[in-house]
Amino acid sequence: MTSKNTICLWYDGDAVDAANFYAETFPDSAVHAIHRAPGDYPDGKEGNVLTVEFTVAGIACIGLNGGPHFKHSEAFSFQIATDDQAETDRLWNAIVSNGGQESECGWCKDRWGLSWQISPRALTSAVFGPDRAAAKRAFDAMMTMKKIDIATIERAILGRD
Repeated sequence: MTSKNTICLWYDGDAVDAANFYAETFPDSAVHAIHRAPGDYPDGKEGNVLTVEFTVAGIACIGLNGGPHFKHSEAFSFQIATDDQAETDRLWNAIVSNGGQESECGWCKDRWGLSWQISPRALTSAVFGPDRAAAKRAFDAMMTMKKIDIATIERAILGRD
C-alpha cells in the first residue's frame, strides 16, 4: 500500500474473510495483498496469513491476524455515508445478515465485532443543518431507530412525524 496512514484492524485468524466481505460489500473497496508469516509467531505458524492489505470505501487498512487477545470496540467505527434508502438498506442488511448485529441510531456490528455507522446523508444534513428545530426533530426521530429510515427523517424535518 502506498498510503502513509493505514488503519490496522486486529482479527483472530480471519482477516482474509473480513477483507473479502468488505471488498464485496462496500464501493471503492478491494483486497490488495495477502502476506504470510516468514516464521512462527505467538498466535500462528510460519506460512499462516499474517496480514491482509485492503481498502474499505477508499480507506487503507491492514487486517492483522493477531489472535484472540484483543477485541474490537465501539470506540472505533467506520462511518459510511449513504445516498438513499436502497443503499442504506443494502449495506445495513449485508452487515447484519452476515452474522452481525443491529444496534441503535444507525449503528451495527459485523460478525468480527467491528462497528459500523450506516449514515444517510439526509440524516447528517438534517441534524447539522441551520434549522435547529428541524434538526432536533430529525435527531429525536433517529434516537428511536436502529437502521435509519430516511422517509421518517424527512417527515420529522417537516414536522409531520
